[in-house]
Amino acid sequence: MKYDYVIVGGGSAGAILATRLSEDPSISILLLEAGPDYPDIESLPDEVRIGLSTGADIITKDHNWRFWGNPSPISDPMPVPRGRVIGGSSSINGQVFLRGMPQDYDYWESLGNTEWGYESVLPYFRKLETDLDYSGDFHGSDGPIIARRHKKEDWVESQVAFYNACKDAGYPDAPDQNHPDATGVGPTPFNNPNGIRWSTNIGYLSMARHRLNLTIKANCVTHRIVFSGKTAVGVEVESLGDMFVVHGENIILCAGAVASPQIMMLSGIGPYDQLSDLGIPVLNELPGVGRNLRDHPILSVTWTVKAGHIQDPDAPRTQVAVRYTATGSDIKNDVKLTYNSFAISAEGHDADINKPVGVRLAVSLQLAESSGALRLVSKDIGVQPELNYNYYSTDFDLMRGREGIRRGIALGESEHFSEIIDTRLHPSKGDLSSDERLNNWILKTARTGQHISGTCKMGPDSDEYSVVDQYGKVKGVDNLRVIDASIMPDCIRANTNVTTMMIAERMVDLIKG
Repeated sequence: MKYDYVIVGGGSAGAILATRLSEDPSISILLLEAGPDYPDIESLPDEVRIGLSTGADIITKDHNWRFWGNPSPISDPMPVPRGRVIGGSSSINGQVFLRGMPQDYDYWESLGNTEWGYESVLPYFRKLETDLDYSGDFHGSDGPIIARRHKKEDWVESQVAFYNACKDAGYPDAPDQNHPDATGVGPTPFNNPNGIRWSTNIGYLSMARHRLNLTIKANCVTHRIVFSGKTAVGVEVESLGDMFVVHGENIILCAGAVASPQIMMLSGIGPYDQLSDLGIPVLNELPGVGRNLRDHPILSVTWTVKAGHIQDPDAPRTQVAVRYTATGSDIKNDVKLTYNSFAISAEGHDADINKPVGVRLAVSLQLAESSGALRLVSKDIGVQPELNYNYYSTDFDLMRGREGIRRGIALGESEHFSEIIDTRLHPSKGDLSSDERLNNWILKTARTGQHISGTCKMGPDSDEYSVVDQYGKVKGVDNLRVIDASIMPDCIRANTNVTTMMIAERMVDLIKG
């Protein structure tokens, strides 16, 4: 059988594309997912179903690719969680339902992506959500993904202290952090109604599973795209040890910012040197594949807590966040601070997050100047690419990181935490004794915000490192698109999941014309 659309990856974008495209009963769609499928809420295992704003760092290998990445040349490797399950990373993430700033999308537009300015994408943010707290021009009321915020009366002790410390420090109130003008401190929006992680599997695919024109195949690992000349005609897939080819009129990669460029390079599309070094015949030289790796690097200020104030492991890890503009920066909301409980390892990083005996204040750089790269190291799809994040490689990023750490310490050691926080673990007094020493600590300890993006960026032909055009079409070949977080030209000033969903919703209309 030849499908009209073969979608590789049933994650945050792929599930939406499959759902929306299958609304037309005349179109046949095959959705391929490398991980398992859970067709309803009742069948979901607890680690996928139960959210409470915990994140992918606790998810087992059953549902997590468990990649590794290199934060900087002087740091140890770090885990990079990515969803390997229907719903993708929306099925394992921390459920933060935060949009980027309007200026993020207007910047995409300024690069030549004329379909992606804020006014063009806002209707799709509204379309995909049901916001239980806000309505009006900037919010949706009947979309598949349910968004809500923790009510003030439900905030745990440490979140109240964090909010009050921020207010006393002069940060303005931001009750709706998805309002386009929002800045300051307020409740974080989450897509976890009643503590259930409301993934694109639950929100979208549940509406479409009954359709006869939609076929969903789980536990299918796509190895490469099959071409006739320079026209994509199918994909080579492995399932339970068997290899086979499925054919499609249109192939859409929605495998994420690691696997989408990896599959492209294994198919002969990418940087000439990388492909030829591995003996992969070059079908189409695209030097931008794997470049422009973007993320939100996280720095963690950590403390022990006083007796009687260790948080219940079943309570939400975080409920409140503050966004601000760094001193000397003209980029609004380029730093975000959150406060949460965790278990302390010897290095001050998270250990068993289900046993939270310490607290951390996370400093997240929201629009880093630094970028990294993904490099193919094997012809085997089972060998992950090398992920070099290149965090904090510019003076501007380091300046903002240092200030974020010092602001975070001031908040955490304010009077509002006097009954909660005991001893600071990291950074030490020595680490803080000079900018040079703090820079060294930053480069050694920065970790992923789990928002990898940009590795197949969209852009006009004038950008030699663009991989797809603004319609997701891969340059230099026919009938192949990429639609996921990898096509973002830059990482937005927010968690990336809701923007990935928006990209999929927007692309559906662009495909339909």
